Amino acid sequence: MKTIEKKYLLPFALVTSLFLLWGLANNMTDTLLSAFRKIMNMSDTRTAFIQMAFYGAYFCVALPAAMFIRRYSFKSGVILGLALYATGAILFLPAAKAASYTFYLIAIYIMASGCSVLETTANPYIMSMGSAETATRRLNIAQSFNPIGSIAGILMSKYFILQEVSLYSISGTYVSLGIVLVFLMTVMIFSKMPKGHSEGTDSSLLSTFGRLSRNKDYMFGIVAQFFYVGAQIGVWSYTIRIVKEEMKIQEAEASTIYLASVVAFCLSRFVYTWLMKYIKPSKLLLFSGITSTICATAVSQGQHTGWFMIIMLIAISLFMSLMFPTIYGIALGSVVKSKTPTDAKIGASGLIMSILGGALITPLQGYVSDNSNIYTSYLVPAICFFIVLLYSIYTIKRKID
Repeated sequence: MKTIEKKYLLPFALVTSLFLLWGLANNMTDTLLSAFRKIMNMSDTRTAFIQMAFYGAYFCVALPAAMFIRRYSFKSGVILGLALYATGAILFLPAAKAASYTFYLIAIYIMASGCSVLETTANPYIMSMGSAETATRRLNIAQSFNPIGSIAGILMSKYFILQEVSLYSISGTYVSLGIVLVFLMTVMIFSKMPKGHSEGTDSSLLSTFGRLSRNKDYMFGIVAQFFYVGAQIGVWSYTIRIVKEEMKIQEAEASTIYLASVVAFCLSRFVYTWLMKYIKPSKLLLFSGITSTICATAVSQGQHTGWFMIIMLIAISLFMSLMFPTIYGIALGSVVKSKTPTDAKIGASGLIMSILGGALITPLQGYVSDNSNIYTSYLVPAICFFIVLLYSIYTIKRKID
């Protein structure tokens, strides 16, 4: 059975391009913590407000986005997401003129709202382009291009933001991105796209919530996703910070290690996707959970160990890359395979809302850093990875993949 049918190749390619776009936003935002810490002399806890604004928007907007695409179409969701994303990016320019941290947070919130709409739309859209049996593998293929956007975001940050850290270097980079997004939105408006399998529904929103809440496989997936996203964002948000501390170098140099981490993340996701032809996703998730927990714990104890700590930091990204699309695919797959597959759009919004973990767990890690040290703070993602490990054991026992 083909993972991607010929008739879906062009729509699949267009929607997959969106995965690059929010990867770009995610990782450019991660570098803002170090930039604002230097420009405005902030604590780790206060710079984490950036992630609260970004991932808080994911939580607030995901359900309305799901209701929007349920009412209209996947294509409409894509256009709305691109419009919000572009608006938020362009608002960085007046934020620089006002020199207001609050204004920046508002711009970040609007931009992230667009990313939330795109993720809520694109993930189930990709899964709908073919058979349910190959949906998780298809999603992993699309998600494999997300880190490419992440790498581009880090490079843009390294050469346009962190080389000469200022409010205008930040804003100029984001405004340029916004102009590109307007062009892409125009292309999407005039492109012909399939409707998707789950278009329409014959049940009320309340009954949909009731069915989803009774689906234990789906609900545990939301919990696992919450802690995974919190771990990933925490690890990457403080990578430049911990490398700068350990190696005694500046932000631009430290961002090279961050780039290496995301390259490792990107390459390993392609490897994981290939391995899924031979090994069940749940078993790969178990391996990922064990190794990520070990590496994050090693980083937490790695003060003054030099390159050992750096290698363990990069290894976290190498091993954890499987988690998001696999948790998403298994959890939403349990909805798609149920008696009411039309619940998938609302179910998708729940999994995107679980990205709230990035908004809540990152400040917790920042608080631990401010009150102990940056190394000890990596125990926070280690605990999160352990919870994902428990979910993998659950999926293996339940045989739900």
